Amino acid sequence: MSMDVINKVIPESETHPDVSHDDGDRERFAHYVQKDKITASAVTGEPVIALCGKVWVPNRDPKRFPVCPECKKIYAEMMGE
Repeated sequence: MSMDVINKVIPESETHPDVSHDDGDRERFAHYVQKDKITASAVTGEPVIALCGKVWVPNRDPKRFPVCPECKKIYAEMMGE
């Protein structure tokens, strides 16, 4: 599932960026991020922000991991599902 465009502004009070480098639960999931942001990150090395608020520099094959339940829920709400 690719995300070509997402135009939702999440209030700062609702975001909880996780900038840790440990092997916590969020490390075990594939996260939803705008496709152009992933491409830019691959070129620049800048971190991306997933719908759930996780902040990281993508470097793993997301197909190897289950989808983050929080990202999936937020995406469904945005799509009106």
